This record gives sequence, structure tokens and C-alpha cells, in this order.
Amino acid sequence: MFLFRNKFRNKNQQEQKKSQATDQQTAVTFEALKQLLANMEDAEIIVRQMKSGNKIMLIYMRTLIDVERMNESIIGPLLQCSDQPLDHCITTSKVLEITKLEDAKEQLMTGSILLFDNTANKWWYVRLQNPLSRGIETSETETILYGAKDSFSEQLENNITLIRRRLPITTLKTETFTVGSLSKTNVVLMYIEDVTNPTFIKIAKEKIMSIDYDMFLDSSQIAAFMEDHMHSVFPQFQQTDRPDMVAYSLGVGKLTIFVSNTPFALIAPITFFHLFQSPEDYINRWLVASFLRSIRYLSFLLSLVLMPLYVALSTHNYQMLPLQILSVLLESRSKLPFTPFWESFLILGTMEIIKEASLRMPTKSSQTLGVIGGIIVGQAAVEAGFASKVLIVLAGISAIASFLVPNYLMTKSHTLIQFIFLILSLYLGIFGIMIGFVGLLAHLNSLTSLKQPYLAPVSPFYWKDWIDLFIRGPLQWTKIRPLSLYPLQKWRYSRRR
Repeated sequence: MFLFRNKFRNKNQQEQKKSQATDQQTAVTFEALKQLLANMEDAEIIVRQMKSGNKIMLIYMRTLIDVERMNESIIGPLLQCSDQPLDHCITTSKVLEITKLEDAKEQLMTGSILLFDNTANKWWYVRLQNPLSRGIETSETETILYGAKDSFSEQLENNITLIRRRLPITTLKTETFTVGSLSKTNVVLMYIEDVTNPTFIKIAKEKIMSIDYDMFLDSSQIAAFMEDHMHSVFPQFQQTDRPDMVAYSLGVGKLTIFVSNTPFALIAPITFFHLFQSPEDYINRWLVASFLRSIRYLSFLLSLVLMPLYVALSTHNYQMLPLQILSVLLESRSKLPFTPFWESFLILGTMEIIKEASLRMPTKSSQTLGVIGGIIVGQAAVEAGFASKVLIVLAGISAIASFLVPNYLMTKSHTLIQFIFLILSLYLGIFGIMIGFVGLLAHLNSLTSLKQPYLAPVSPFYWKDWIDLFIRGPLQWTKIRPLSLYPLQKWRYSRRR
């Protein structure tokens, strides 16, 4: 029975491949196109007569093209054209010949107009895609006080333009790929040819071309197919909607992936430490920027450890607390019905519910919900005897500290790790938290981004890269690109002659 199914499946696949090959070799005809456009209300077929008396047929999707441009740059010149060939009549747009039905389908469904010249018996196409896009706005996910205020949009060409304005060099290369059998999503790989290591470019190309899926609606879905470790909670591609962040990353030797219809670009290869860097680090004074970056690392550790430490000290290692603190803790927990673990678990779960609710609420109501909801729930939990005052303080500090990480994906990864640490502290106390940190470091050390170590420049060790790692050194000292990225040009300055 299973052999029959496999034979039947293989037969269907072979027939499907044969039919696809036949479609690609089929010539473009009006009957074939009319059959393809059946039951499409936005498909239009019009016939216009030229000055010479020759008739020209136009086929297009009304919702995908710019109708005003079509009237000005195609229909107008065609009506005034006399004896010249069709491709000579239209001078404001590029006119290309098309012979295969599969190519005609692709051009038609991506915003092109098909034209048929009856006398020459040729099909042509002109790209007139409707530039439907929102304006350039301020980034809402990576807000900064000083610096550039523009951000990417869903229009691929606009995003590339924002980068080329910042890097007006001929070595900035772009390569376009198409993924998704249904969505036909355009993916653009961008890099600086004489800076980015060719190995990274080769790996990225292989990963993009190996993608086999039907629909892509966001850049994070592309990243899911390109990641080296799909089961890890840590992102291996940095997502950003800030052009200045992308331009800086390209300048140090990374590559960027743009995806059509999404405002977020992918940056790779990255390390664990890149997720703690903010564009504002390179705007503030280096001492201030170093202090703020150190605060982020410290806040990440505090948000991971505060709640599990409360559970560990309350359950197993209470002898480690000073007597004064122990008496305060015992007094706050004297009438509570829950164990420290369930008390912490409920508070953490409630905080995550409030966070998600504030994200889904309208913008004007979300901040009010987050602040008032947290205060009311926390105060009510203490008065009802469900949580201690000490835990509410620790939970508030932990929640605020978690928001200092600039990368949103990293913040969500932190939440899952916090719950794992909480369970370890329940059974093993302080020793469980130590085991959790050892496991976390081992996991981070095993990760890669485009086959590059995730903990570089710590492991492997590149001491020259530390000037822009835990601190942000003066720009005058950062004359060398990160050696962990193996750039083709090591120095970040050029000597004047």
C-alpha cells in the first residue's frame, strides 16, 4: 500500500514537472492569457488604434499598475505614433520583448503591462508598478533622542535608496532573489564588495537559494529559513528598521538582507553582544555611551536572576541572608498561601500578560494600561495576600531592567530563560542558578550566525575588538574594523597622499 502511494506521488511529481516545463516553453498567445485572467475583475484588456491605423492590445492588472503613468507614458505616445516600431514609440519607459508564457505571467502579476503589436506579431512588456507605500516615518521599535529620525518602509526601492544616500559608493552591491512559490517575494542581498568577507556572501547566497516554501510575508520568516540553529531562543539575525544602523553594519563588514513588503532589514553575521548595542552609543560621548552599555549588560543579568534568586533564598538558601533581611522576608511571607515559586510564577505570568496586552492595545491606551495595570495588580496582590511586598519590588525592578535591552527579540528570549532559571532555583537553589548560567554560556558558545561564532570576540578571543564590546571606546581609537568579521579592508581610514 505504501509502495503504491510512493509510486503515485512520484508519478504526480513527474507530471507536474513536465507540465511546468511545458508552460515555460509555451509561446505567449492572447487565448492563453485570456484563460489565465478568467475570474479576475481587476484584469483589463484594451485595444488602441495608432495614427498609422495599426491596433495595439494592452493587457494589465488595474490594481498593480500606475494608471496615470500608463495614460501619460504609454497610451498617449501610442496614439500619436505613426510608422515607427512600438518599442520606438514609447520613449519614457523601458520596453522589452517577451516570448515565454511563464515570463508573461510573472511580469503581469508583478506590475507590468503587456502590449501586442499586430503587424510585427510580437509581445512586449513595460514595468509600471504602482508605488503604493507610506511615507518615511520615525522608527517606533528603536527610538533614540538624537540622531537620524528616518526608518524603512514596505517599499523595497525606498529602503535601498536610504542606504545609498548614506553610502554613495560604487562598491555597495545589491543582488536580488525571488523566494516563495505563491508570494514571489523579492529578497535583496546588500554588501560592500571590498569590505565584506566573500565567505559570508557565499553562505548567504546558498541559504537564500536553498529556501523552498510557498509564502513569505515578513523578513523574520526569511531569517527562520537561514538560521544555523532553528531551535534556539536567541536570534541569529539582527532585525532593524533604522537605515543608520544598516549603514554602520555594512561599513564594518556585515551584510544586509532586505525583503519586499516589510520594513525590517536583516543584518548578519551578528554576535550576542551586538544585540546590546544601540545607535545612540555612537552619538553620545564615549564615557556616557560606555556607562549606558554597561548598564544594559547589568540590567540583563539582574532581570534574569532577581526572581530566581528570591525563590532560591526563600526555599533552600535562606541561611545566606543577613538576619535583618531574613526577618523582613519572613514577615512579608508569614500569611501567604503560596510557595515562593508559585508566587513568583504567578507574578511573572501576570506581567507577561500585561506586556502583551499593552502591545495589542491602541497606542494612546497602551502606556496607560501598562503603568496603571502594573500598579493596580501589584497593590491588589499584596493586599489580597497573594504576593509579598519584597517580591513585588523585585518583579518591578526585573521588568524595568528587561526593557533596557534595545533588541525586542532578545527581550522575548530573556523571558523564556527567566522561567527556566525559576524552575532550576525551585529544585536546586543557588546551585541551580549557577547550573543555569553554565548551560546558558555553553548554549551561546555553540551558536553561530552565518557559520560565525556567536560569542566572538570573547570566544574565540580577539582582544582588539574589545574597544567596542562592553564599552564604546573613543572613535579615534576604533581605527580597525572588527577582526572577528574578517574584513577585506582592516583599517577604517585612508591615508591622504
